[in-house]
Amino acid sequence: MHPLAERIQNQDMRALARAITLIENEDPEKLPMMSDIFSIQKKAHYIGITGSPGAGKSSLINHLLTFLRKQELTVAVIAVDPTSPFSGGALLGDRTRMNQHFLDPGIFIRSMATRGSLGGLARATKDSIRVCDAYGFDVVLVETVGVGQSELDVMKVVDTTSLVLTPNSGDVLQIFKAGIMEIADLFLINKADLPGVRKLKSTIEEYLMIIQPEGWQPPIVETVATESKGMADAWGKMQDHRTYLYETEAGMKRRKDQLQLEVYDLIREEIWRNVKSSVETDPEKIQAFQNPDADPYQLARSWFQEWAGKDE
Repeated sequence: MHPLAERIQNQDMRALARAITLIENEDPEKLPMMSDIFSIQKKAHYIGITGSPGAGKSSLINHLLTFLRKQELTVAVIAVDPTSPFSGGALLGDRTRMNQHFLDPGIFIRSMATRGSLGGLARATKDSIRVCDAYGFDVVLVETVGVGQSELDVMKVVDTTSLVLTPNSGDVLQIFKAGIMEIADLFLINKADLPGVRKLKSTIEEYLMIIQPEGWQPPIVETVATESKGMADAWGKMQDHRTYLYETEAGMKRRKDQLQLEVYDLIREEIWRNVKSSVETDPEKIQAFQNPDADPYQLARSWFQEWAGKDE
């Protein structure tokens, strides 16, 4: 067994942090380590929290953490932040909001930069979730950057996707455009003490009537995160969805589809890494980048074919 995997199994927090850093840096040891990590995972509940910037995702997670700890559950938080164009790092804003939990040994919080990922999640997010699972956390919460046109990747890496909306914020139209409504397993209307809750709830219900989802019917829960209202109801619905995934045929099919997507993503990453390496170690190929008018389609096709031929 990989040394880090063994230490993580023994709940070594330093090893946990080190393993996530290794994953983010795409270390060559990543795949063998993750294979060992996978063999010791403990089936934590993976929950995604997504929604528009300003919807109160971080505040909601902060109070959900307090609620879960009162239930004697241990929790890991993977907070995916936008990437700095200068340093490539994350802003760490979410960790600032959750500072009251820093000294709690039952909570682990890790900010992670998207590093250019268009899906709103870092490529290393899924692996980091698995590492937290192997450590022994009961729940892993994943907070995404914020709803965008392509931010649908969260559904590939979590069991339950919770979409946070707020009344009178104008974010519903953006979310309809983004297509994120289709992947929500749970709708959380946060800041439910503001006017417009009834209208927003009716809009969501009308949407569900139009699409008529088969199998799981996404519930709607009202929360006021700053007052810790609705946390018990939200957690109950999340647990109901977890039961659905593991005890129904439709849930089993979704888990199989996730596995297929993950395998394809891993293959894609390995191909990309190898092709990029073959290009960047060839002076002639590097020289081709000096001509801004070069045909990118021809270069991509010929270089990939050359790499594929070498790989045979």
